[in-house]
Order: sequence, then structure tokens, then C-alpha cells
Amino acid sequence: MAVKIRLRRMGAKKNPFYRIIVADERSPRDGRFIAELGTYDPNQEPASFKIDEDEAKKWLSNGAQPTDIVGKLFKKAGIVK
Repeated sequence: MAVKIRLRRMGAKKNPFYRIIVADERSPRDGRFIAELGTYDPNQEPASFKIDEDEAKKWLSNGAQPTDIVGKLFKKAGIVK
């Protein structure tokens, strides 16, 4: 089972915000997930995000792969080099 750290879309039509989740790569974008690590809101200026660093590091050490966008957010937060 491959585990991904990715975004889950929430919010109203044309006004999205995202939750950073850990999910099986086969599950749909807004489907079942394993854990929630934080939030990301691109609508604010500048875009805001909040991540539980300890939980994120735990999942990364267990082999979960972040998507491109989540990887960039982790770099900004200082979780990944």
C-alpha cells in the first residue's frame, strides 16, 4: 500500500481551501483518508498554511510520499530540505 501526503479540497464553489491529509494513493481526492496534518488556504494574501510538524515528520519517516504542492509547503515550513 503506497501512502501519499496530499491536499483534500474543501470550501465553497470558486472559494477553495485545502486540508493536508495522509491517504492511500488509490483513494479518491476527497475520499477516505488516514490522518489529517494541517490546512492550506491559497485565497489569503499571502497564502497561509498550518502543519503539525511532528506528525508530518513521523509520516515521512514511515515512507509516505508528499505530492509536489505539499512538498513545497513542507519546504516553506522547514520540515523537508
